[in-house]
Amino acid sequence: MERALAFMVLAFIAAHAFAAEYPTKPVRIISPFPPGGSVDLVARLVGADLSKPLGQQVVIDNRSGASGMIGTELAKNAAPDGYTLLVNTLPFVTNQFAYSKVPYDPVKDFAPVSLLASVASVLVSHPSLPVNSMKDLIALARSKPNAVTYGTAGAGTNPHIAGELLNNLAKIKLLAVHYKGGGPATIATLSGEVQLYFVNAIPEALPHIEAKKLKALGITATRRNPGAPQIPTMAEAGLPGYEFTTWQILAAPKATPGQIIATLNEKVRAALKTPDAVKRWQDRGLDVIASTPEEMTAHLNSEIRKWRVVFKEQGIKAE
Repeated sequence: MERALAFMVLAFIAAHAFAAEYPTKPVRIISPFPPGGSVDLVARLVGADLSKPLGQQVVIDNRSGASGMIGTELAKNAAPDGYTLLVNTLPFVTNQFAYSKVPYDPVKDFAPVSLLASVASVLVSHPSLPVNSMKDLIALARSKPNAVTYGTAGAGTNPHIAGELLNNLAKIKLLAVHYKGGGPATIATLSGEVQLYFVNAIPEALPHIEAKKLKALGITATRRNPGAPQIPTMAEAGLPGYEFTTWQILAAPKATPGQIIATLNEKVRAALKTPDAVKRWQDRGLDVIASTPEEMTAHLNSEIRKWRVVFKEQGIKAE
């Protein structure tokens, strides 16, 4: 009994010492979606902002597939030592409603670090689609059910859910076409392969809009974006009540020591809340939140309750 107790005490001391020295080597952030999308952007932004205060290189590891489930499961099963982290977004909580089997629980299998940021999308159309407003789009879609297509970053991803909400509120039937990430979906819209797409970060769409390669129909927030004040909200453009603002989180495997989580949260909040960081993120369409772990958990639980109802009412399935 005494030997077992001594072993436990030594293990605790060793773990505490290990956490106190953290980090002593590069940190990996898994982005469970392909390069070029909003999650990849956030991973790279937070990685760059964390590298200096941590005193270590932060490496971004894109492990895409299955609406983020491949990379998320990889992060869940990683050693809980603070050297593998995960950036994720809405499918982190909604996959459980879209798929019959999900290899993780967003709350039970991860230690929250921080709710990083929120972001609104912009609905864009290819110039060949004969619409110039949401009113035009709704009228066209009602006259031709399932004839108008919209791209997604994969089944159950943010653009897919945004499109389903549009279908629900406008009582229309747009046809979802799933791609392997936001980058390919954007390219498909630019080429006219699909007619619509919800771009997750407004600044990403602006060069294409200004070059008249895409038309902006509306942003998904309740207020216009300061960086693109000329684009109306979806409500202003003809669809009252539409709002789709999503988010990104930073998490670690569940058993990661609390001292490491505290260190990471402290560094994230200090780095992201500087005026330079806030502006850098805002220039890319992202509003910094940089929450505490407790606030992130409360947010995830709130989102789970909200989207469970939406997915059930809409019958949204990815399979």
